[in-house]
Amino acid sequence: MPTSESSLVDVPAGGITLHDRGSQKNWRVEVLAFCLAPHPVTRSLYASVRGQVLASRPRTPVTDVSWLDAVRFCNQLSESAGLVPCYSVGDDPDGLDVVWDRSADGYRLPSEAEWEHACRSVSTGVGPEDLDVIAWHRGNSEGGPQEVGLLEANTWGLYDTLGNVWEWCWDLYDPRVYGPYRVFRGGGWNDLPHACRASVRRKSHPALRVDDLGFRLARTPRPSST
Repeated sequence: MPTSESSLVDVPAGGITLHDRGSQKNWRVEVLAFCLAPHPVTRSLYASVRGQVLASRPRTPVTDVSWLDAVRFCNQLSESAGLVPCYSVGDDPDGLDVVWDRSADGYRLPSEAEWEHACRSVSTGVGPEDLDVIAWHRGNSEGGPQEVGLLEANTWGLYDTLGNVWEWCWDLYDPRVYGPYRVFRGGGWNDLPHACRASVRRKSHPALRVDDLGFRLARTPRPSST
């Protein structure tokens, strides 16, 4: 059942230049307007949609969810909200048979270009020396994920884009080299500050589950009827 947590923030269109440090490649992506959750999916929302019993810490980000878990959750939440699911999901353990219906109005993962565009916002006004103001990282997290929304938001009202938990994105990292590995972004509670930057790209197999990796909901707005 959808809750108030599924309310999203309107993110305006814009352009973003992505950078891969390993290959030293840059590429420009134009991002259409879309909607993004103000914080990562919490343990409370995840448990309520999946029909699980939640024991504690409802306002911390859900972790130990794979990329495949995340796309299935998006579909389940969409169905419960009366929206068209974005993904068709088969049986491939590598997730290469997952197809994104870009015309669907349901919940989905952001692309990595959408994620970085939203993370950077217009300007956070926060330099690296002020990371504690916006991000939970190894130096201030007390050894685990913290409740969402406790630190300052960026100028578009998005919390915890840096730190707390890494966030799965839709994209394959580099299928020619890494096959089915998917991108995740943002840094986590156990990372040093240099990893909690908007440009940092990480990757893993879509079945990976680990204690500092979660996800955030996105949606494509319906076209205007005017």
